[in-house]
Amino acid sequence: MTRLFRDTDGPCLAPHGSVVCIGAFDGIHRGHESLLGRVRDRAREAGLAAVALSFEPLPRQHFHGRAGVARLSRPAERIERLGRYCDLVGMLRFNERLATTEASDFVRRVLCVRLAAREVWIGPGFRFGHARRGDIALLRTLGALHDFAVHEVEPVFVRGGRVSATRVRELLAADDFNAATELLGRPYAMSGRVVHGQKLGRQLGYPTANLALRWGRTPIQGIFAVRVAGAGLKHWPAVASLGTRPTVAGVEPLLEVHLFDFDGDLYGQRLEVEFVAKIRDEAKFDSLDALIVQMHRDAADARAALRRHVSLEEALVS
Repeated sequence: MTRLFRDTDGPCLAPHGSVVCIGAFDGIHRGHESLLGRVRDRAREAGLAAVALSFEPLPRQHFHGRAGVARLSRPAERIERLGRYCDLVGMLRFNERLATTEASDFVRRVLCVRLAAREVWIGPGFRFGHARRGDIALLRTLGALHDFAVHEVEPVFVRGGRVSATRVRELLAADDFNAATELLGRPYAMSGRVVHGQKLGRQLGYPTANLALRWGRTPIQGIFAVRVAGAGLKHWPAVASLGTRPTVAGVEPLLEVHLFDFDGDLYGQRLEVEFVAKIRDEAKFDSLDALIVQMHRDAADARAALRRHVSLEEALVS
């Protein structure tokens, strides 16, 4: 069973030694999986603990604010996916103290004392420590001093470009969900628990399952054709609105999902919403009647997009 830790200080968590990888791991794309798979395999070969070391909030959020960074995944999703590969998952609290920690101190306190690292693996271009002064050259110098080896995993290329979280965000922002799926190794999805809302969708004839988004700015906004899993559902067709709901003076971002031909209670259940196609951008309407007319169109467009997507999947399989 995977163990989670948050602190840089404390007793050694891997007394027999460990193989460690370090990164933001936002989205856990195919490049991340290549790195994680290498660490898992090396740890098993050597009889050591496999460790994924990351940060929460993401360093970019610490420096630029939650609204300034589009995140691909919730903290819980990162922890769950990292735990598929590693015995220990470190989601270190990225605060001012950690942001100003010198690279050499980070290596000594975390990699040496906390994790007894024997090997450290990083992705291309990884930087760490105060003012990002730590790079692979410094890490190798410190590794020689503290008796651990340092390796840089080879980049993964898809469609002629290196797989990265930045590139995934760009593809999602361009509504290219098929290309984003290739980089992620799975369809892009968001998950969370269904919370109580204003019940306005039910009044308008479109009851929704609402998922609060409290972990930062999302890489996409608008109206989408989606599929829903969880709470006993699998690939359930739906239409979703992701945004602030300007017509009803919404402020906080919310993911509202209307499941087609569904009648049930989903409150408190955890759902995963897989994005298939974008229908349109979010817009403000002059009246609720105008909004209802558009919702009818959105539902019809989403059903059509889902039918096309199923046809395409069937054609690819055959």
